[in-house]
Amino acid sequence: MTRKQRRGLLIGLGVGVLSLAAILMLFAFRQSIVFFHTPSDVAQHKIAPGVRFRLGGLVADGSVVRGEGTRVGFTVTDTLSTVPVSYEGILPDLFREGQGIVAEGTLGADGHFVADTVLAKHDETYMPPEVAKALQEKGVKLGEGARHPEGTASP
Repeated sequence: MTRKQRRGLLIGLGVGVLSLAAILMLFAFRQSIVFFHTPSDVAQHKIAPGVRFRLGGLVADGSVVRGEGTRVGFTVTDTLSTVPVSYEGILPDLFREGQGIVAEGTLGADGHFVADTVLAKHDETYMPPEVAKALQEKGVKLGEGARHPEGTASP
């Protein structure tokens, strides 16, 4: 076998190994590639209890209940379904009812989401494109001036 053939074989094997590794990684992460799941996804039992994931939607009006210390309970909704959430820690300054949020944590067997991270939108008109798109798909009308994924203002 000549040097040129060995080099070609080595390059071919390298590309094959890297391709196999990429395919295996994509297969392993196919469930967790999603940025967040909506309350409707949770209600349809697409998420098993105890699995770590992100929950995105709006904080339901009248649902925020402050507990002892930094403990807070609230409900996340996409207007079709709701998921009760509990969180212990300091909430972002912009957290409020009617606010678009993404919470990260686990779902209990009783359907209660225990969050360890809560992210809120960074100004009063911006909503993450993924959250806006998911809410629009569910038929939610976003507030006046809200920017949608395409960058157009809502009517």
